[in-house]
Amino acid sequence: MPFLLQSLILFIWLRHDLHIRRTSLGLPLLRHTSPHSVSSVCTMTTDSSLAVSPKERICELCRIFYNLGWASGTGGGISVKEGETIYMAPSGVQKERMKPEDIFVLNSDGSVREPPKSPALKLSQCAPLFMAAYEIRGAGAVMHSHSLNAVMATVIDEKATEFKVTCLEMMKGIAGHEFYDEMVVPIVENTAYECDLADSLREAITKYPKTQAVLVRRHGVYVWGKDWVQAKTQAECYDYLFEAAIKLRQMGVDPTKKPPVLGADYEVQMKKKQAAEALTNGGQANGRADNGEPSTKKVKA
Repeated sequence: MPFLLQSLILFIWLRHDLHIRRTSLGLPLLRHTSPHSVSSVCTMTTDSSLAVSPKERICELCRIFYNLGWASGTGGGISVKEGETIYMAPSGVQKERMKPEDIFVLNSDGSVREPPKSPALKLSQCAPLFMAAYEIRGAGAVMHSHSLNAVMATVIDEKATEFKVTCLEMMKGIAGHEFYDEMVVPIVENTAYECDLADSLREAITKYPKTQAVLVRRHGVYVWGKDWVQAKTQAECYDYLFEAAIKLRQMGVDPTKKPPVLGADYEVQMKKKQAAEALTNGGQANGRADNGEPSTKKVKA
């Protein structure tokens, strides 16, 4: 077979394979643009007419999560908030096949404003748990995953009420965390019905102000963020950290302890931290708050 014909067949096959992969992930299809026209590409990606609605975004995210194994068997759920309006995936449906008309629209208090077209669809049992993150943390999106990594992370120690790791790079993808910090995720016990988890999840969110997630033993994880982008990013980072902790333990490495050799960078960072703490404590001792304003705290003579 001539070389040019072979190359043409290979090109067509690769493009077809890419088309299938992007479709399965819910990504937009590639369109041909002139290689000499950069503006045409910019216009295509920034045109406001191509903006994705919250309903479409939830369907897209559900397909992505399904392909990651986080929402198989109708499991998992996603909710997005815009202003005072909350959008939420229904309960008990195949998440990878959802359509925008299947999404519930709620008021800020959780009451249904606009039900889906199909009367057979029911509001997600996750609704009270999603509302907890909205009300306590002011979240802009909440995601519930049935990831196997999240499930396994809760049974590393069946008696543990916390999942902990330190010195893993992906910790930096979680708001308020740096490489040398200790990352703690509370673990609550599962219940027969998802809605019955609301009280324990609210308690965990309140008790752990730094966490961006709550694990549910032998069930999965709830993750939130200021918007859907941060929520998705943090869900991916948490899942990576859950898997890393499991594999490190299989190697005999304790992920909750700092490695024996941390290098000079650790000492530099600790000195910076100590200097900042000393400055803060010194400012308060001199009757100044952290922002330089007079402190309202009384200082002993």
